[in-house]
Amino acid sequence: MRLLTPFLAIFFSVSIFANPVIPNTEKQALIDLYHATNGADWNITWDLNESIDQWHGVTIENNTVVGINLLMNNLEGTIPSSIANLQQLKHLNLGFNKLQGEIPSEITEIKSLEQLELFMNSLSGKIPATIGNLINLEVLTLYNNHLNSDLPNSIYNLSQLKVLQLSSNKITGSLSSDIANLKNIEVLGFFDNAMMGIIPEEIGVLKNLNEFTIASNLFEGELPVSIQNLKNLKTFLVSDNYFENNSLNALPTSIEVKDFTAQNFTTSQNQKRTTSNLLNEIED
Repeated sequence: MRLLTPFLAIFFSVSIFANPVIPNTEKQALIDLYHATNGADWNITWDLNESIDQWHGVTIENNTVVGINLLMNNLEGTIPSSIANLQQLKHLNLGFNKLQGEIPSEITEIKSLEQLELFMNSLSGKIPATIGNLINLEVLTLYNNHLNSDLPNSIYNLSQLKVLQLSSNKITGSLSSDIANLKNIEVLGFFDNAMMGIIPEEIGVLKNLNEFTIASNLFEGELPVSIQNLKNLKTFLVSDNYFENNSLNALPTSIEVKDFTAQNFTTSQNQKRTTSNLLNEIED
């Protein structure tokens, strides 16, 4: 027996290392996600009898789930509210699937989140009003869904945010001067929505901004002169809005893409008709 003791110690230590034990609440949250999104028909499914570290797209560190990447995996269904039990989760990528329903507000309880990517689905309803609770968030990509709310004011609390991509939804409302709080932002994407109002002068303090896409909305007025302060700005897509023609003078020469064509006019009758059409589409 004494000869076996070292062997058994090594065996059990290797077994423990190879099969991490995560909290039951986290395991159940993963199982809930599996069942809520028709896991049996995923492109790469999970064998629920296998060790969790063998489940496709799940990253475990220090016996806790820190990453889920199920990009383009044929998830169909809704995101369960129990996702909030993954309290150490840093990266969640469920992009390019067939998810429906609303983004559960409980997801904003995961304050460890650094990347939240739900793009290219059929999610609807509002962006959670408490999105600003995700104080460590660096990437938020929700583009190509059916989200139809104003931007929640708390989104401007995400001071660590580098990428905000909300293009191709049905988002309404305007940009607040609080956009200045997004001091680390590099990419702002609002293309193809129904946002309106003026671009706030405070946009000019976003020194790291290199991509700003606001084409196909209802923005109006003059582009702020402060845009000239954006020395890193390379892409600025602004067509299909109602900016005044002299706003071209506000664009810095460093911009490589100057898309300032079509429907840059302020004829009130045409604007009212276009606004009405867009808002009707959102209601439908």
